[in-house]
Amino acid sequence: MTKDKSIFIKNIYYMLSYAFTTLKESVYDDIQKESFDNIHNLFAAILAKGIGLQLKQGLYREYLNRVETLPVVRGKIDMPGTIRNRLEHRMVVTCDYDELSENNLLNQILKSTVYLLLRQNDVQEKYKSELKKEMLFFSGVDQIELPHIRWSHIRFQRNSRTYQLLLAICQLLIEGSLLTTENGEYRLASFVDEQRMSRLYEKFILEYYAQEFGQRLKGFSSRALQIPWQLDDGYDALLPVMQTDITLTYGNQTLIIDAKYYERTLQTNFDVQTLHSGNMYQIFTYVKNKDAELKGTGHQVSGMLLYAKTDEKLVPDNVYQMSGNQISVRTLDLNQEFSRIAEQLDGIVEKYFGIAVPNAVS
Repeated sequence: MTKDKSIFIKNIYYMLSYAFTTLKESVYDDIQKESFDNIHNLFAAILAKGIGLQLKQGLYREYLNRVETLPVVRGKIDMPGTIRNRLEHRMVVTCDYDELSENNLLNQILKSTVYLLLRQNDVQEKYKSELKKEMLFFSGVDQIELPHIRWSHIRFQRNSRTYQLLLAICQLLIEGSLLTTENGEYRLASFVDEQRMSRLYEKFILEYYAQEFGQRLKGFSSRALQIPWQLDDGYDALLPVMQTDITLTYGNQTLIIDAKYYERTLQTNFDVQTLHSGNMYQIFTYVKNKDAELKGTGHQVSGMLLYAKTDEKLVPDNVYQMSGNQISVRTLDLNQEFSRIAEQLDGIVEKYFGIAVPNAVS
């Protein structure tokens, strides 16, 4: 999908910096200036900086339940265990108590991911050295089986939100690159996971518009919205939820963007290349239902399929007028300097909303 690997990897950093604004803190400035020849070095650099910052703030701790046999009472007495102790003539008591501990899931994921990176031959020694030093502070934290992590069950509290970026990097590494060898050990392959990159691609575009336009231009919004079905009888049971990737609104105009990251932009049927039919049906449905919702308000609704550019010769760049609404198909080239990517994204806003860029990205 890319011609210049180092540029593409650096752009993953920029995409992450919009998706997770923590990366824009000064502690990460050195990473922005570096050039990376593989994704593992980039992630190792981010983790090394991020874990170092977290250690200064203190590792996240949470109360974990313990049941232990002790010489003195701590917490609640566990009666069955204590009775067994007496029957065995042991002068101890079994206690059930909660203990504030660093040995929790968030720190276990960090430690296990770092040790996975440390075993990779393509990670530079300078990052390994820094990570090894930081792992000395994780001596009381257990390692866990990485494939068994249930990411959807992880919830961040007020005092653990600083872990969001670090855990996102871990998830990208583990789910995007994890392989099992014959002897049961884990190793990392090249980062080519389409599904994980697709999520990052969507969030990057959403946050780019929210930060570069929404925070600087009054009345401009960039949000992921649910569109209600416009039904004659109002009965929507069993209908799927219409959740947009990006919905841009300014004045009396709305642009719904579906961000698509595929290894191949076009589908082929009988040697004929066409756009993915499901994508076109989806954006058309979103636009028509949103248009019906705003009917009579003078609001104009448009739609766009924004594909990440691939190495295919045919690059979609079309505008269609469909039943009174404009639906376009565009590509975003991620294999160029980030300033050019920003220009492409800014150009979409300028074209659809007729407004100048508040402050161009350098």
